[in-house]
Amino acid sequence: MVLTSVELCAGGGGQALGLERAGYSHEAVVEIDPHAAATLVKNRPNWSVFCQSIDGFSANSYRGIDLLAGGLPCPPFSIAGKQLGKADDRNLFPCAYQIISDAKPRAVMIENVRGLLDPKFEEFRNEIATHFEKLGYFTIFKLLHSSDFNVPQLRPRVVILGLRSRDLENFAWPMPIINSKTVYSETVDLLTERGWTPTSTYSKNAKTIAPTLVGGSKRHGGPDLGPTRARKAWAILGIDGSGIANSAPEPGNPFPKLTVRMTARLQGFPDDWEFSGGKTAQYRQIGNAFPPPVAEAVGRQIYRAMESSIPKVISV
Repeated sequence: MVLTSVELCAGGGGQALGLERAGYSHEAVVEIDPHAAATLVKNRPNWSVFCQSIDGFSANSYRGIDLLAGGLPCPPFSIAGKQLGKADDRNLFPCAYQIISDAKPRAVMIENVRGLLDPKFEEFRNEIATHFEKLGYFTIFKLLHSSDFNVPQLRPRVVILGLRSRDLENFAWPMPIINSKTVYSETVDLLTERGWTPTSTYSKNAKTIAPTLVGGSKRHGGPDLGPTRARKAWAILGIDGSGIANSAPEPGNPFPKLTVRMTARLQGFPDDWEFSGGKTAQYRQIGNAFPPPVAEAVGRQIYRAMESSIPKVISV
């Protein structure tokens, strides 16, 4: 059984790739950033990619799809920003409600940052649930840690699900799995490809998961691994978090930087997923992505719930 989907604010394709692996066929993928949209086209030329804002995107022709998914902008709720919530001009939840109303999907899946669960946003969460209820969905909020799904990074993300009653009865969140990946296991081959010898600090301390990657936004931030606290955490692992390197370190470098490809691995992207744009644009797509393995895990559970809800025909 192949389920249909429409993806909003797809970015560099983390959620879209994960859902594809979970068995969904994307009828449309919407992303306003031209570099990210080019990434989607480059990797999946068969997808219908719309390079535009979801404000004004018409979903009428996709009415009845199985899943409407999206990674709505997180700055309104991120602790790294001002947390303006619905007052932030990047809050696209109202646009999403209209698209859901037009498309009438069987289920809705929206991911966002952990800050959305802060007490100050309780009223906003209640508004989400109220809108979903009016549209015929039961609402579930869940905080997931990417490291629980074989992603070598903590990366907590909130997943909001809107499910019909018949699917809600059959839905269960994915169970955590043993994480076999670490910063060391995912980067050592790339770091040493130009003859660099791992330092004792990296060899000892990098055999753990990474701090959460920070992608930044167009309003501020460049290609680095995060603010001061994050850089200190990377330093403990033997990594220079002040920037992103163009290539692997040369021999003798005591404090190497990661490359775009290394960060992509830490986010759960496969090596054959190519990113478009310059270094900053590429890293922004990676740092802001929903890790594909996490999206796949949740997508599979939605798939199973829907599959279980299909009436069984018994021949006699």
